[in-house]
Amino acid sequence: MKKTAILLVDVQNDFCTGGALAVRDGDAVVPVCNELIGLAAAHGCPVMASRDWHPEDHCSFKAQGGPWPAHCVAEKTGAQFHPDLKLPADAVIVSKGTKSGADAYSAFDGTNAAAALREKGIERLLICGLATDYCVKATVLDALKSGFSVVVVQDGCRAVNVSSDDGEKAFAEMAAQGAAVCPLAKVEW
Repeated sequence: MKKTAILLVDVQNDFCTGGALAVRDGDAVVPVCNELIGLAAAHGCPVMASRDWHPEDHCSFKAQGGPWPAHCVAEKTGAQFHPDLKLPADAVIVSKGTKSGADAYSAFDGTNAAAALREKGIERLLICGLATDYCVKATVLDALKSGFSVVVVQDGCRAVNVSSDDGEKAFAEMAAQGAAVCPLAKVEW
């Protein structure tokens, strides 16, 4: 079996109920993430968590001409991980979108995520989080391009769904690029 790590994508307050850029039913990923974290501990797998960590004048914000409301501003409550997410003390935190003029949907974009995972000998990633059709998809596609085997934990993801089927299209695109897409109950360790 390939050496595996968990990668949780952007399970942050601003993407959950009441947040500045809330994903419908986004809170529902938290119990799945926590179950995955527990399984990771039982199997000796490291946990990595990505987060948007934007400056106040980030290019993706509407005030700067971007498509999104201001969200996940570094050090603010909205940028914190969901309070019920049980990240282990040794989880590796990857901050993305940290420069005003550069957007970053993927946990691998402008970060040391790939190097940190390779340093631990990781070959396979179990990925879930928010949102399926944006940051999860970008992270999965970059992980595949970086040579990792990827399993997308489907029930641990929720989509923005600007169009009602964007989430399903994202799962199909990830699968077409080589990711396995399955519910947590079917993940093989």
